[in-house]
This record gives sequence, structure tokens and C-alpha cells, in this order.
Amino acid sequence: MNTDSNPSSAASFEKQNLSAHALHTFVGIEKMRFVILVSEWNAEVTHALESGTIATLLAAGASRDNIVSHPVPGSYELPLAAQWFAQKAEVNAVICLGCVIQGETRHFDFISQAVADGIMKVSLENNKPVVFGVLTPNTPQQALDRAGGKHGNKGDEAAHAAIKMLALQQLL
Repeated sequence: MNTDSNPSSAASFEKQNLSAHALHTFVGIEKMRFVILVSEWNAEVTHALESGTIATLLAAGASRDNIVSHPVPGSYELPLAAQWFAQKAEVNAVICLGCVIQGETRHFDFISQAVADGIMKVSLENNKPVVFGVLTPNTPQQALDRAGGKHGNKGDEAAHAAIKMLALQQLL
């Protein structure tokens, strides 16, 4: 049963933490090439996300030689960098990691929406997984809670998403 729209599942929804889910893997993952793009803005958070992403990919059987990370100045630059790497035939999946924390101005809204739309566009135009691993918390503490804190590591979840999408692609 899909609980995405089930209001009675609100309590279970708050407890979701994909970092604790079973690791998905597939035959041939060791040959897949992953690019991780990491925003330099809010580096304490994004580096923790990167560590979680790499650890999950390795635990799933990805080869360390086939995982590369590159910094980008901020989350706003993630879509363009993702496009550059997604266009390369040898790259199987791109994982975009960033953190945009709510501030006092509407800057947060514009950046968050632009990044989300840009990453989705790159994924669809290149027909490969380009994963949105960008936190959009209200406070720095909420960001830390999702970068290895009490809510797990959303970098783990970004890696899970990439792995699951590549496994699904193999079914085609």
C-alpha cells in the first residue's frame, strides 16, 4: 500500500529514515561510474553527506575507483555541473549534494526551486539518474540532524536512490 497520501500514516511518515533501510544492490554495480557533486557552501553539512554517500556506494559493491567527487561553489551551481557530467557516456549516475538553509529573505525559495528544477531537467534530458541530495532545512541544526545526526544521513539516501534507479534501468 502506498502511504504517500494516507493521512493516517502521519506518525510513520515522521519516523522515515531511509538510512536505516536495507541496502539495495545489483549485478554489475562494481562497473558503474558515479560522480558526486558537493556544494562548498555549508561545508560541514555537505562533507558529511558526501561521506555517507561514498560509504553507501561502497557497501553496495561499487568500486572506489569508479566513484569521483567534485566540489562546486554552491547548490545553485549543481545543475550545470551535473549536466557536464551526465553528458559523459561513461558516467552512469550523478549525485548532487548541497544544503540551502532558510534565511530571512526569499533567496532560499528561489535557490531551492531553481536547483530542484535544474537537477530534474538534467536527469530527464540525459536519461540517467541525477539525484537530488540537497537539504532545504529551516535551521543549521536541522541540517546537521540530516547529515549523520538523529535523522540519519541523507547522503546515504541519495546513494540508495542512484543505486535503485540504475537497477531499475537494467530491467529495460
